[in-house]
Formats: sequence, structure tokens, C-alpha cells
Amino acid sequence: MTSRLASISIDATNPRVVADFWCAVLGWHVIEEDDDGIGIGPSDGAWPAIEVFAVPEVKSVKNRLHFDLRADGVSTALELERLLALGARRTDVGQGPDVSWVVLADPEGNEFCLLSRTVQDLKNQG
Repeated sequence: MTSRLASISIDATNPRVVADFWCAVLGWHVIEEDDDGIGIGPSDGAWPAIEVFAVPEVKSVKNRLHFDLRADGVSTALELERLLALGARRTDVGQGPDVSWVVLADPEGNEFCLLSRTVQDLKNQG
């Protein structure tokens, strides 16, 4: 027997803003909502989902776990523009000038990376 990753949790002072951001980034939708938080996921019901929970404190240190994204169907440059337009911002976590990815943060400062190679680059490599 094994376990299956069911959900990734994000703490937020404003769960609606964070959930809406990730829905727009991933093309997902809200799958459940209550007073404690908002669950989002893909329309096909695939796992894992993301749960955004309300907390009183703001983020204060670098995340120890983060998402890595790849552009899918567009260039990495175009995807970076789209993410910035959705409210992401560039951030420095000490990555140095020569890395091949871009470090970004969601509206509440949770870091994530946009990797340099697209989904299509990986498929064509194979």
C-alpha cells in the first residue's frame, strides 16, 4: 500500500485573493469553500488539489516548499508576462544571477518558480 498526495495547503491572510490567483495561473476552479478556507482543483477532478486556509499572521520567512511551474502552449517569456499580469512579482531568495528559472511570489509572498523549459520542450526532447 502507498499514500497518494491529495492536497497541498497554503496559509493566507486573504484566502480568496490567493485562491483566485492560483485558479487563474493553473486554469482551475473552486471545488469547495467554507469559513476556514477554499479548495481549488482542475475541472477533471485530478489530484492533488490546493487548499488555501485563513491564518491571522502574514508570511515572514522563505517557504521551505514551493511550486515549480512550466509554460504549457506558450513560450516561457509569454508565460512570465502572464503571471506578472495576474499579480505575481519577482522575488529574490538568494538564487544568484545565473539560474535558468525565475523566482516569483504570489500575492501574499509565497515563492514559486517558472522553469526555463516549457512542457513542449520536454515532450520534444523525449
